[in-house]
Amino acid sequence: MPRLINIDELAEYLRLQKQTIYNWLNQGKISGIKVGGVWRFDQKEIDDWLRSRRTPRAGHKSGEQK
Repeated sequence: MPRLINIDELAEYLRLQKQTIYNWLNQGKISGIKVGGVWRFDQKEIDDWLRSRRTPRAGHKSGEQK
């Protein structure tokens, strides 16, 4: 079962304002579901999205380990 978090929890997790998250929802940058009128987000999907946006560190090739 996915771990669903609400917009307040997501804002705290990402250290962002709630308005930024609402903007991203409207822009299609992130996805969520509305349950009973409240936005919910699958934490695993958010973590996957964050990993996909990660840029490689300078001096390291993608997939290269220390």
